[in-house]
Amino acid sequence: MTIVLYELVGRDAARPFSPHCWKIAMALAHKGLDSSSVPTRFLEVPAVEGGISKLVPVIRDGEKVIADSFAIALYLDETYPERPTLFSGDGGKAMARFIERWSQLTIHPYINTVAVMDLHAMQDEPNAAYFRQNREQRFGKRLEEVVAGRDAGLNAFRASLEPLRSMLGYQPFIGGASPLFADYIVFGALQWARIASPYRLLEHSDIVAQWFERCLDLNGGLGRTVAAA
Repeated sequence: MTIVLYELVGRDAARPFSPHCWKIAMALAHKGLDSSSVPTRFLEVPAVEGGISKLVPVIRDGEKVIADSFAIALYLDETYPERPTLFSGDGGKAMARFIERWSQLTIHPYINTVAVMDLHAMQDEPNAAYFRQNREQRFGKRLEEVVAGRDAGLNAFRASLEPLRSMLGYQPFIGGASPLFADYIVFGALQWARIASPYRLLEHSDIVAQWFERCLDLNGGLGRTVAAA
């Protein structure tokens, strides 16, 4: 049975950009599960599966509907244990939860600064109006003021990745010799930036950038099916 994944898109339905949806797209491919995408714009999210969640991703697997990327990953591993693991046990689940918190508190805020105007430009008119109102309320300033700080914050952002950079000196993936859901969490954040904005976050020589390139090649090159901005 094909699993349905609701993914966030802008004007172009073929360019899903949400970091959380990319986590699940990669997780489904990692487990070798058949899936289909339902492109979903911001203003359409409240109607997904009867309003189960204010956010996507949401998946439908037969009669089961699950929201929240971490909950979906747990469901996939528990429901399809015969397929490649996303966590490799309870320790991997705990590690992934730490990586999720670290990514959302360290990586996501700067990417929002970098890409917020580019994300706004990706939307059609009604969704762009929603996006501007929502994000300006969140940031407490105009989007143009938010993005104005990206150059000043770049060096600090790159420095904040040093724990990841150092760890990747020992092993090719966060999960060790091969990727786990923890890799897809950080990959999703950097893929969000790659698809939304041409702004260069990392130098090509950075070991984190090299890890990201390896992740783009995973699962039959799934990450490369959407071109960079």
